[in-house]
Amino acid sequence: MNLSSAFPLSPARQRWATLLVVCLAQLMIVLDVTIVNVALPSIQHDLHFSQANLTWVVSAFLITFGSLMLLAGRLGDLLGRKRVFLAGVVLFTGASMLCGVASSQGFLIGARFLQGVGAAAQASVILAIIVTEFSEPAERARAMGAYVFVSVAGGSLGLLAGGLLTQALNWHWVFFVNVPIGLATLALGRLIIPADRGLGLGHGVDWLGSLLVTTSLMSAIYAIVGATAHGWISSQVLGFGGLAAVLMAAFVALEARIANPIMPLRILAVRGMVPANLIRGFLVTGMYSTFFLGTLYLEHVRHYSAVQTGAAFLPWTITVAILSRGITTRLVNRFGALPVLVAGMGSAIVGLLLFSTSGPDTAFFPTIFFACFAIGFGIGNAFMPLLTIAVADVPLADAGLGSGITNVTQQVSGALGLTVLGTLATDHTKALLNEHHAVTSSLISGYHLAFVTGAVVLAIGLLLALALLRSRNPRSSLQLAHAGRGDGATVLHDRGMERQAA
Repeated sequence: MNLSSAFPLSPARQRWATLLVVCLAQLMIVLDVTIVNVALPSIQHDLHFSQANLTWVVSAFLITFGSLMLLAGRLGDLLGRKRVFLAGVVLFTGASMLCGVASSQGFLIGARFLQGVGAAAQASVILAIIVTEFSEPAERARAMGAYVFVSVAGGSLGLLAGGLLTQALNWHWVFFVNVPIGLATLALGRLIIPADRGLGLGHGVDWLGSLLVTTSLMSAIYAIVGATAHGWISSQVLGFGGLAAVLMAAFVALEARIANPIMPLRILAVRGMVPANLIRGFLVTGMYSTFFLGTLYLEHVRHYSAVQTGAAFLPWTITVAILSRGITTRLVNRFGALPVLVAGMGSAIVGLLLFSTSGPDTAFFPTIFFACFAIGFGIGNAFMPLLTIAVADVPLADAGLGSGITNVTQQVSGALGLTVLGTLATDHTKALLNEHHAVTSSLISGYHLAFVTGAVVLAIGLLLALALLRSRNPRSSLQLAHAGRGDGATVLHDRGMERQAA
């Protein structure tokens, strides 16, 4: 049943209502990523986690979330994106309830694994639904801006909400809060999101390829998240990393020779897909590390509470919110995608370097305020053009796969960035402590090294953008939405045929 059958909506209103639903789901996922971090000390105390085992509360979710998105995205193309999306919402909401009632370590970790599966199913098709619904370039840019805002702002909201819920109630509520959001998303999604019929399982399901790529990504993410505890050259990290490489090579070889692969290699030849995701990977690495390390700096050095820490990131969040109201779109129309992207990445680099100057007595204003503002300005201006370029030329039938690849890039890059920069900061701090430096100065020096390294990573991404995207239309990346698909009428006709078939 669609809402339009009971309460007729114009096509435009239904598109924007659909965007609201998928952004609710995205908010739920992003909230969960950060809200749990605030509650970890309480979870550790109540369930008697060791410091090493506590990392599994985060890692269990990350492993299934990151490794299953490619498979879930392809299933969206085959079974229908609405069906996979709603199934993911059901699973994520149910798993959140299980996390909330968990009374043992094993129960909570198992529920977090399940929660990651549900998050993967939702996230893998969100971008595909947006691309399918918004064929007109300017509208798609506005929709992408809303998606970026929710993805970024949800992190700050998660810190605030996590602090409030943990302090006012208890850690169980950081999971229970997902339940009403999930139920609302499920109800609205069933009514509003247009039904679509996928290609069908009869089109061929590459189960062996699915197993290979999922196991490869799972092994890679497990190796990355395990590096902090075991070291980069430990047998565990090298073993799982090597296994991931072998499985990925076998996957690519298989995909090149079968008729109906889970990831048709042609999608890697789609103009913009590989370069945009590569550059986005560098951007995400810097963004995730700043959010994580900035939180540690504010709490451990400046002794901010969880609520104060979340509030400190408001310049970041508010800036992204303002830019998502169409300002980035107008900048791209006026100056072109590449100049806006480069300016955004340059601004984020400045923000990281500002963070690297902070000390034990650094006032929030102006240093921390402008650091958060510069990073928010950078992300707000860089994410939308990169997303637009990445998915612009993807054929409609492969939209779920393109969405999955884009999300896998973000999760793997985020995990790698957090682990590498977090390890750099930790190891440098330990080395200084062993040399009998003061605890506070050792912590700050470790954070500074990580912030500077993050700035270097972003600078590499900026150089790649200049090298790989220079051939793009210098005036407007928004016109890319039509590239490779014919004019808007053709796209609308294709979408109409999809709905009629459903």
